[in-house]
Amino acid sequence: MAKRTSDGGPIVIKKYANRRLYNTDTSSYITLEDLARMTRENVDFSVVDAKSGDDITHTILTQIIVEQESTGAQMLPVSFLRDLISMYGNSMQAMMPSYLEASMTSFRKNREQLQEAFQKGVEANPMTKMVEANLKLMQDAAEVFMPGSKPPSAKPPAAKPAPKDELAQMRAQMAAMQKKLDELDR
Repeated sequence: MAKRTSDGGPIVIKKYANRRLYNTDTSSYITLEDLARMTRENVDFSVVDAKSGDDITHTILTQIIVEQESTGAQMLPVSFLRDLISMYGNSMQAMMPSYLEASMTSFRKNREQLQEAFQKGVEANPMTKMVEANLKLMQDAAEVFMPGSKPPSAKPPAAKPAPKDELAQMRAQMAAMQKKLDELDR
């Protein structure tokens, strides 16, 4: 649950023309690093232009990512950035925000399950469950983006493949999805 103001709304951060950020909740000036920390602490905030009142939260969060990436602690691979940029103006652009959001939600859920499993000292391999969840997410995404790509379920379920086989299957499915996306792009 995100931390909010006493009235239940997000904390309002005002950005002034001199590039300074003002936290209206604490009545103090803050930095982009402070906003990054607030984000990591799950504090709900919105950033507005002090003069126009426009919501510029998206721009400021993007700026934080750019600054984090430029400090040498890079998290976003170049191939991902290229793929992301290539989606702008593409027919897939409209679907990407919801797809990326669903992927991050799934990632957070998997991370929480993994943490719980380690805390409880579960004997079963939690990585296998995470791979299965990711495989299902990819299959569901393939079905959304390319209806009919899901194999018919008339076949009896095969014996569960070993984790290495699942990874190979996921790679093959990802390659097939990429090929179909490339064909759609033409």
